[in-house]
Amino acid sequence: MPAVTSGRILGHEAVGIVDEVGAAVRNCKKGDRVLVSCITSCGKCEYCKRQMYAHCEDGGWILGHLIDGTQAEYVRIPHADNSLYPVPARADEEALVMLSDILPTGFEIGVLYGGVKPGDAVAIVGAGPVGLAALLTAQFYSPSKVFMIDLDDARLDVAKKFGATHVLNSSRAKVVEAILAETKDGVDVAIEAVGVPQTFDVCQNIVRPGGHIANVGVHGKSVDFQIQKLSGSRTSRSRPDW
Repeated sequence: MPAVTSGRILGHEAVGIVDEVGAAVRNCKKGDRVLVSCITSCGKCEYCKRQMYAHCEDGGWILGHLIDGTQAEYVRIPHADNSLYPVPARADEEALVMLSDILPTGFEIGVLYGGVKPGDAVAIVGAGPVGLAALLTAQFYSPSKVFMIDLDDARLDVAKKFGATHVLNSSRAKVVEAILAETKDGVDVAIEAVGVPQTFDVCQNIVRPGGHIANVGVHGKSVDFQIQKLSGSRTSRSRPDW
């Protein structure tokens, strides 16, 4: 990201032990085991009060981006009372760290913002960790079909084990034609979990009239123009809460 300056410590996902607390911190103390949210939230601004924490006026995604991140022995977490969560005793830290960003991103931005409902046909473009999280959590809502699209057969094999009803390798399959042949006018929800213009184009071409595109992948300026061009199109779109 352009705002990341030279020498910045990266990382925005972590489980750790509190070493020291500032004078204003009330919800945690030294020695507590905590989950570090990828989103820093002041809890007081207009956006935090609307539960749009990623748009916090004094936070948002800043770890490893605007301030030093979590890939270090020690990390400073601003607004700790709203940005740290206690870890239950005997919890598996390697599993728990998935709750810092990957799983909730796939669930909130992909499944909830995409409006997945029982009986929906869903397509997920990108079978990486976030796409697989969207696949797992979409099944809470009993979709009728879940298409997983990727270039990597190994990832598609995992997606099949995780519940995908259809897997498509886009280096070999004609994805748009295949999905349109299996649905009535396209999928109800297309979840874009890569972050390049080409995969956003795929989502536009496979979603049915009245369907939703949930844009999970972090795009640069190139896709901002494409989103503007869609103004007035037949497809409703969910706004990502980055």
